[in-house]
Amino acid sequence: MSWSGVRSGLDLLRRLPRVSLANLRPNPGAKKKEKRRGRGIHGGKKSGRGHKGQTQRGNRPRLGFEGGQTPFYIVIPKYGYNKGHSNRRQYQPLSLNRLQYLIDLGRVDPCEPIDLTQLVNARGVTIQPLKRDYGIQLVEEGADNFAAKINIEVQWASELSIAAIERNGGTIITGFYDPRSLDVLCKPVPFFLRGQPIPKRMLPPEELVPYYMDAQNRGYLADPAKVQKERLILAKKYGYILPDISKDVMYSMLTMRKDPLQIFFGLAPGWVVNLPEKKILKPSDEELCRYYRDEL
Repeated sequence: MSWSGVRSGLDLLRRLPRVSLANLRPNPGAKKKEKRRGRGIHGGKKSGRGHKGQTQRGNRPRLGFEGGQTPFYIVIPKYGYNKGHSNRRQYQPLSLNRLQYLIDLGRVDPCEPIDLTQLVNARGVTIQPLKRDYGIQLVEEGADNFAAKINIEVQWASELSIAAIERNGGTIITGFYDPRSLDVLCKPVPFFLRGQPIPKRMLPPEELVPYYMDAQNRGYLADPAKVQKERLILAKKYGYILPDISKDVMYSMLTMRKDPLQIFFGLAPGWVVNLPEKKILKPSDEELCRYYRDEL
């Protein structure tokens, strides 16, 4: 651009008015003048409040008052299935159809173990620990069309969804995460930027221990030998041949598991991940190491 063009552009900017709060105006017709209500005896009738009564005088009853009759919330009894509803755990559903869709798009890498971090980053599910979300449940919708070989960790899974994954040579495990660990797992980058050590995962509450120790549910606290037997039983039940994953080239990936106290794959509790410097700091104090190994 020539110097004359630059000068003409600068002159134009000098002549144009500057945008400020003093000269900002809404578009014509964008704002409608508010209707001015009457002022009672001073040039109006009822000021838009009607004739007499509580509504006009401004002494309306409280919310839930029904004029003296027994209100709705007292008439209806307390049913048993509503007991403890505010503390009930919720698991966001993830169908096999949706999981296959994420794999086909390349959002989820089937060559790596899949946990909540991958699924949340791929926008497959939305987990809100503050709203009593405790993870995801894998549902069987799309079981006939699922064809990926994966190693996935979920919090709840149906029998048919387990069979659909193991039929293709994959593995599945169900694991429990307490709310703090779940928040760290779903949002790892903000947690690492705070410079805090990775916490250890808490064990499940007493009522969930039988579920996660059951080999039929592929619980992370179950005996591996019993899990292998249940894999064979499930294959006979649904009539498919169970692939031998010991001869698979991805055997190390398919058998990768987390420790019951571990949150991330490859990162132990107590480690500090320094993202700006790309370093991992490990505790050296023996008592601290024993705490994170749960030996105290």
